[in-house]
Parts: sequence; structure tokens; C-alpha cells
Amino acid sequence: MSHRSASKVEPPSSDDVFLADLGIKPELSRRMGPFGNFAISFSVICILAGGMSLFGFGLGHGGPVVMLGSWIVVGFMTLLVGLSLADVVSAYPTSGGPYFMADKLGGPRWGWVTGWLNLLGLLGAIAGIDYGAAAFAGAFAQLQWGITPTDSSTMTIFGCILLVHGLLNSAGVRLVNVLNSISVYWQLIGVAVIVGALTIAPAKHQSVSFVFTHFHNDTGFSSPFYVALIGSLLAGYTFCGYDASAHVAEETTDAQTSAPRGIVRSIWVSWAAGFVLLAGLLFAMQDYAVTQNSATGVPPAQIFLDVLGASGAKALLLVVIVAMLFCGNAEVAAASRMVFAFSRSRALPRWQSWRLVNDRTKTPTRAVWFVIVVPFVLALPALWSPAAYGAITAINAVGMTPAYGIPIFLALRKGRAYQSGRWSLGRWRMPIGVIAVAYVAVITIVFCLPQSTPITTDSFNYAGVTLLAALLLAWGTWLTRGKRDYQLTAAHTAQRSEALLEGF
Repeated sequence: MSHRSASKVEPPSSDDVFLADLGIKPELSRRMGPFGNFAISFSVICILAGGMSLFGFGLGHGGPVVMLGSWIVVGFMTLLVGLSLADVVSAYPTSGGPYFMADKLGGPRWGWVTGWLNLLGLLGAIAGIDYGAAAFAGAFAQLQWGITPTDSSTMTIFGCILLVHGLLNSAGVRLVNVLNSISVYWQLIGVAVIVGALTIAPAKHQSVSFVFTHFHNDTGFSSPFYVALIGSLLAGYTFCGYDASAHVAEETTDAQTSAPRGIVRSIWVSWAAGFVLLAGLLFAMQDYAVTQNSATGVPPAQIFLDVLGASGAKALLLVVIVAMLFCGNAEVAAASRMVFAFSRSRALPRWQSWRLVNDRTKTPTRAVWFVIVVPFVLALPALWSPAAYGAITAINAVGMTPAYGIPIFLALRKGRAYQSGRWSLGRWRMPIGVIAVAYVAVITIVFCLPQSTPITTDSFNYAGVTLLAALLLAWGTWLTRGKRDYQLTAAHTAQRSEALLEGF
């Protein structure tokens, strides 16, 4: 006979007690450890996705010197943002991430606007990541079977990828955690394999002078400084998504320290590995013009072809595609938790549905399918207009980056009234935070600058328009729904009227 009583109730963990103190009822399953928390942010940043997808952009917008130089600068500045955001995450380790922090530190309207920016950024990220994976899969199909990719075939592959990610995430956080852990090793070993092959195989390499000093400008703008600014977007777009560690905090053990460490670690590891990857590709590039105008549509694939031949190129392309699939799957997990939390705060239409948690898997399954269907709908304009699709996916960076800066700014504004969590920058919080907020403001403006001239409907950068539309959507929904329905937590209701009067 068992000595354990079937009716015995396990005492709540310290994580759940802390969560309850924030006014949140623990509903999700805490099965993610510190490594898993780091792994989801590292998987979302995914240097093999961002670095590869935007490699051709970098070649035309400043060339090697800007690609590597901006990677160093933007990576360092992102690390400062990550450090500052990690400090706030430690104080508020919830699935809501930036919007929950902004509400706690600045009031409901700050939380509402931050939440909509973060949500639209996450949905745009899923659309961009998985559509990019579909495009790379099309390039592989062309190399392997001679099938020329079309807009409709890419959209079909994109839909299939989303479906798989929906099924995987519906199975529960344990499977997601395993896949993210595999993703870390896949990416790091993948970078080592790619750089190793590109180092050993070529008959010739580019010179050190070329890789670190060559400037190439196809933008039509004459100012090297301006070209360097817009060329920095290769790194700027890649270093997004590390808020994933915050969004899975309610499923992470020792979240007050694991989540902030996950953010910081994911950034510096990506920073180092990404530099090695970009340098390896640039040293191995055989012909600049041929690489830029590759028939595959994917410049890194052309480098693989020139150096390793068709078989080697296909093998390395598969490494990249699998990494992209891991990336998209991790982003779906992060976005679904944000939808779950935002619905818990009654921010989304039909919030009662999206905040439901599956009794068996302890996963917000309906929120998972929300973040599968919406990106597919957002991407449909790509069938008719690449420019329209660019406007949709641009919200990835221009939505998410300000959403990181807002809670940092609000924490600084609190001054001594701000109470750090167990993971804190201490006396460095103020100087690092000020630099971080300034960088967020600058890089957000850079995201919106024209990227080539003459400016046409196809070359126009829709990021600024998309950001304005997102802000108008957030403000409009606040006036029509938010003021009436939104409440951060059930415990927050009694304090809500007073917070509304405080405003910004």
C-alpha cells in the first residue's frame, strides 16, 4: 500500500507564489529550465535565419565593411538593451512580457500600446520567418529537382510549415522545450560546419582587406554614412525576438533569474556566432556580382554552389532550412503565450477563447492556432504584391524594438521607486538603461528610412507607415475597447480607476 495520499496537494512553488503576488493565477506547466529558457530566445534570434536571409541585402547596402562593422556595433547595443530589459523581466516574470511590465510601471495605456506593438511584431515575425523558410525550401527544390519556385508554391509551402508548427506547439511545452534545446546545438554546430566547409574547400579566399574594409553601394544614395545606417539593418532585423524568454517565464523554473539570464545569454552567444558566420561567408565568396544576382534568389546558396558544388550546397542549405524551421516554431511558442496573456487581460476580441488552457497539456492551444492563422492571412498579399507583404512583415522590427524600450524607459522614469527583481544591474541600471532607450529610438528611426533610390512603390520602405498604422490601431482600440474592458489581472481591477487617471 502506497504511503502517498492520493488527495495530497503539492505546495505551490516559490515561482507560483511570486506570480500570485503579481495578481496572476498560475495555469501553465513549469517544465522549462534555465537552458530551455535561453534556448527559446536563441532559437528565435536564429542567426542562420536572419544572417542568411539578409545577406544579399547587406551586400548591396554597404558591403562587407558595413556588414561586419554594424554587426559588432548593433550586437553590442542590443546587448545593452537586453541587459536593461532583463532587469525589468526579473521584477515581472510573466507571459505578458513587455506589456505587463509597461502597465505595472506606467499604467494601463502604456501597457495597452506596448502590448499591441509587441503582438503585431510577433505576428509579423512568424510571417517573415516561416515565409523565409518557404523561400529557402523553394531554392532547395530548384537545386534538387529543377523546380522553379513561384509565388503560389512558396505560399503553399509557407502554409504547410505553419500547420506543422501549430501541431508541434499544441503538443505541449515539453516538446517545444526539447526542440528548442536541439535548435541550440543545431545552430552552433551548423555554423561550425558551414564556416569549416567554406574555410577548407575554396580554391581561393577573399583577402582580409576585402572582408574588413570593402565598401559596396547599390542603393543610389551617395552618403557612405547614410548607406552604413541602412546597411546596419542586417544586424538590426536579426537581433529581435529575445523577449521570448519573458513570454515563457510562467513555464520556467526560478523564472526571476532564469528568464533574464536567458535573454542576455541568447544575445551574446548569437552576437559571437553570427560574426563568425558572416565572416566565413564573406571570405569564401568567389564572385561578388554573381553572388548578388544568384539564379537561386538566395546569395548564400550561390556561395555554397561556387565553393562546394551542387551536392555540398544542398547539404548546407538543408542545415539553414532546418534552423529556420526551429526558429519559426520557437516564435510560435512565444507569440502564443503573449496572445494568452493579452487575452487574460481582456485586450483581444473574443478574449475568453484565446486565454483558455488545455487541461491535458497545460498549453494555451487556441492561442497557438491564433498565431498560426493570422500570419498566414497577413502574408496572403505576397501573392499579388511583394511590397504589400514587406509592409506587413516590417512590423516585426518596428513593433518589437519599441516594445522593448518602453518598459526600460518607464523603469528609469520610476527612479528610486522602481524595485528590481533578484537579477539586477544594480548601480549600472541607470547608465545602461539611458543608452539602451536612446539606441531603441535611433534604430527605430533607421528601420523607417528609405533604403534605395529612386523611391517607387516596390522600393518604398513601408516600415514607417506600418508603425504608424500599428500605433493608430493601438490607440483606436484603446478608445473603443481598452478603456472599458482592459484589466491587467483580476487583482488589478480595484486599482484600475486610479491608474487610468494617471495617464501617461
